[in-house]
Amino acid sequence: MTAVFRDIELERISSKKERIGPPEANLLSEADRHSSNHADRESSGTSTAVQAVERPTKQYQMLLLLSGFFMTFHVIGINSVYGIFQEFYTSAETNVVDAHGQDALVALVGTIGSGLTWSGSIFVNPLMARIDNVRMISLAGALIMSIGLFAASYSTRLWHLYLTQAILYGVGSSMYYFPIMSIAPVYFDRHRGFAMGVILAGSGVGGLVIAPVLQVLLDKYGVRWALRILGIWNFVIGLPVSCVVKHRPGFGTRGRTRLNLRLVTSSTFIYQALAAFLQAAGNIIPVYYLSSYCVAVLNYPRSMGSLLLAINSGVNSVSRISMGILADRIGRQNTLIAGVMLSSLSVLAVWYNAPRAQFVAFTVLYGIYAGGYNALLPTTITEIYGVQDYASVNGFIYFIRGLGSIGGAPIAGVILGSHKRGANAADLASQLDGHLLRKRYNDLIIYSGVLLAAAGLCVTYVRWLHARARGQWSWKA
Repeated sequence: MTAVFRDIELERISSKKERIGPPEANLLSEADRHSSNHADRESSGTSTAVQAVERPTKQYQMLLLLSGFFMTFHVIGINSVYGIFQEFYTSAETNVVDAHGQDALVALVGTIGSGLTWSGSIFVNPLMARIDNVRMISLAGALIMSIGLFAASYSTRLWHLYLTQAILYGVGSSMYYFPIMSIAPVYFDRHRGFAMGVILAGSGVGGLVIAPVLQVLLDKYGVRWALRILGIWNFVIGLPVSCVVKHRPGFGTRGRTRLNLRLVTSSTFIYQALAAFLQAAGNIIPVYYLSSYCVAVLNYPRSMGSLLLAINSGVNSVSRISMGILADRIGRQNTLIAGVMLSSLSVLAVWYNAPRAQFVAFTVLYGIYAGGYNALLPTTITEIYGVQDYASVNGFIYFIRGLGSIGGAPIAGVILGSHKRGANAADLASQLDGHLLRKRYNDLIIYSGVLLAAAGLCVTYVRWLHARARGQWSWKA
């Protein structure tokens, strides 16, 4: 992390020595300057002067990293442990009478919530461009998100969950998530990969902490109080986190929030959007069905399922930082491609038909590889499209990711079908032959692996298209 701020200090010293020319000359890359100048010509039309950019302080950068870490700790951490809720809601002990054994319908609750987290960018980013005090957007999001969790504790029917833990939670989490995620990249001129890796590492730590805590709350107090405690705690932490975020002073226009037709119809954008859809759909399946695989196929107790989910999240957290550091050295697109391809390989080669020891290995390996895409997507968007187009492209790509998340796990639930839960092998034998149940999970695993492999091919093609557009090939990109 010290490397990030050392670079900022060197740039500040340099700016004091060189007062000739606009300050952005030292701030933006060549691609960013081109995009920025183009946007200024479009928006002002009367002046060619470039607005001075106020350089961020070390203190604010540290505070932004810390706030972003805790924000993703909540939003992505809670999203990633929905599999524990799914295991409970579909079990015989469920408090939702029409959820018992309904994997596809219950998975849809979680995927709507996490999908709206991403898809909400389509209205949150334009809102941010029009409102100076973005703290209010983030604060309102934390409140709505917490109300959704708290209200879900009173649910007795599936449609109650759709209104609360899906829609209310999803809309609120999006408003809480995007102010920091959209603004943070422009506060770091170099080593953006590392900075975003630190912020997104909070999601892995969130899963690591929340998974076992949630299981204890469920076992000791029941699902109703578990949801209430989670909602209250989310808002208590979200309040100070929301107060940190702000637009970067003097950063010219805040970035276009409307996509221009030329960009949307480019092959680079189309394949990047397709990759986002496929990766989100494939990536959410292991997260949601890890716990149920432990219980239904491997006959582990639920506590073991939550433990393995926590291990996966913890490894994922370290991986996001490591991937960010690696990306700054060998190229962000290169690292992103490797992460998606290896995550697909781990699903197909390690999870498929996995016994207990092999499944533990998969839990660790998938945690290592799957974090790369999520950590590096914002930085690759900035690299390919420039800072000024970041808001519009990022908003739409995450909207597409949300659609992928909504579709992935419920289709996997249809593949899996309905079956009882329990760690008792006799229960399994009485309702469905164990071999048939394992085969259904293997079909689900193939579905997830193929989606991830297709996403890997798409991001590889985007890498080639970007190099062709620049007119030169570079091994580091």
